[in-house]
Amino acid sequence: MKSNNGQTNILVVDDLRSMRLTLGGILEDKGYNVIAVEDGYRAIEAVRQEHFDAIFIDIKMPGIDGVQTFREIKKIDPDTTVVMMTAYSVEELVKEALEEGAHAIIYKPFDISMVIAIIEELLVKKTLVLVVDDHFADRETLKTILEEKGYRVATAADGTEAIDMVKSRHYDIVFLDVRLPDMTGFETFEQVKKIDPQTAVIMMTGYAAEDLVRSAIGSGAYAYLYKPFDMKKVITLVEAVSREKQK
Repeated sequence: MKSNNGQTNILVVDDLRSMRLTLGGILEDKGYNVIAVEDGYRAIEAVRQEHFDAIFIDIKMPGIDGVQTFREIKKIDPDTTVVMMTAYSVEELVKEALEEGAHAIIYKPFDISMVIAIIEELLVKKTLVLVVDDHFADRETLKTILEEKGYRVATAADGTEAIDMVKSRHYDIVFLDVRLPDMTGFETFEQVKKIDPQTAVIMMTGYAAEDLVRSAIGSGAYAYLYKPFDMKKVITLVEAVSREKQK
């Protein structure tokens, strides 16, 4: 689930002001929307107000520790990803947090490159892709390769099915074959963009369909691909869209 403002929302929970400013500042410089709070109670209240894509919580805090905070947050928003932070030897608390579903533990002082890598990995996993192609083999090949890279992938065999799926949930990327049995890829593209203008549509063709491809690109399609797929290009395009959606 993406935040309503379109940005990646991150919550930093730490009783040390210097730590909140340091980590929050670095993440903001990377283009993320950051809220920083000083204790677990304020963190729980913030999660009641909006969804956060990732939450960094200090394990040792006064009042309510990080593990208790984590438990309460998961009750409110089970989909959020929590990363625990610690500068202490608190193995029992670390063990509890991991057993209960914390994504990772990072130790202070931070390796910032590791923090950024964790966020980028989470965002890849949150990218939802729809592959629309009437050829089963092409559909499944693309699905398998994208899933191996960590993306979540759904498939549709024709335009009608694709449009119904886009009505029911947001897809970050739609791979759309130009030729479909029930309507053209371009007609499907127009419907998809009306329903969800934020979706990045990548047109696919195995035919000389330059006019349809040109129409789609002129109307706002993100890119186009020719079959058989150059898988490096496929992954590069998906990574580019994922990065753009973080900003």
